[in-house]
Amino acid sequence: MTKTRAIGLSSRLLSEPTPEPIKLSVVVVTHESADEVSRSLPAIAAELRSGDQLIVCDNASTDGTRERVGELAIGAELFELGSNLGFGAACNAGARAAEHDLLLFLNPDAVVEPGFRDAIELPLVEHRGWDAWQPLLTSAGGSLVNSWGGVVHFTGIAWAGGAGRASAEAPVGPTEVSFASGACLAVRREAWEGLAGFSEEYFLYHEDTDLGLRLWLGGRRVGLEPRARCEHGYEFEKGPHKWYYLERNRYATIIRTYPSRLWLALLPGLLATELALLVVAALGGWLGPKLRADRDVVRALPRLVEERAQIADLARAAGPGAADGGRFADLLTPDLDSNYLGSASQSSLLRALLRGYWRLARLLSG
Repeated sequence: MTKTRAIGLSSRLLSEPTPEPIKLSVVVVTHESADEVSRSLPAIAAELRSGDQLIVCDNASTDGTRERVGELAIGAELFELGSNLGFGAACNAGARAAEHDLLLFLNPDAVVEPGFRDAIELPLVEHRGWDAWQPLLTSAGGSLVNSWGGVVHFTGIAWAGGAGRASAEAPVGPTEVSFASGACLAVRREAWEGLAGFSEEYFLYHEDTDLGLRLWLGGRRVGLEPRARCEHGYEFEKGPHKWYYLERNRYATIIRTYPSRLWLALLPGLLATELALLVVAALGGWLGPKLRADRDVVRALPRLVEERAQIADLARAAGPGAADGGRFADLLTPDLDSNYLGSASQSSLLRALLRGYWRLARLLSG
């Protein structure tokens, strides 16, 4: 009897099809990145399996980046885009050239750790139902967190969760997050194409926040896979142009993605935030970029409103799984809990006021 059952089991197992191996298409966007790719490309190339694909999209580098690519990653596909199209547009170009169903967007200053390739596919292997995810991003040689998942304040300010905290404090198991960092972003091709990738109008910054919120609005899920690790050489200060993009794209994300009732409930708080940021910008020496960002948001309103309607249509088509109303609000926080936000993150009075306002806004928005 035992032998008969064993033979039957073996026959059944032999008849089951072997799962197809998961193949990966990696897209690296470069711009004057010769020094960075000297570290990042050998690391990712060493991790890739036979059949995986490495694509480099270069935004008109003049520092020898393109020559370095050929030296450091034999077999990489180099696309010279001719001009600096921006991060999002270059990612989209790379995705169009990708052959596989799992895409990975990797910054040129992001260095994957040994074992990354096996770990980054675990959400698919374990059938977790995620459509996009990130590894644990670290800094300082792995001792500190760079990001354990994106955080979005209800004012649209977004930051890398856990930045500056000890890596030992990071989640040890899979965790869902509001958005995954574009520094190292894995995404299922079907989900990516369903949302038409990054919004190219963003050019730089906040496109990962926008993508994550649109994924949730479309009934999809976003997570952190901490067993995959990647060192990210990130510096917050990058000049006045960064403040311009952060402010312009913050408002673009609010207009494009926030559900109507929540947006209306938050309007007084958003106006108060605008006044406060004008003062902060004046004191910080970036008032000019702030005013240009506000001006360009106003000019772009017709386009943003049209895009908002398209995103809302996709959310409605997603049915009951879409994040609307309260479920979308669950993706946001009232706490300015980031080392990058200075004294605002330390004020207990401000925290109490923001939490109180957030409770009221959620109540009014239903």
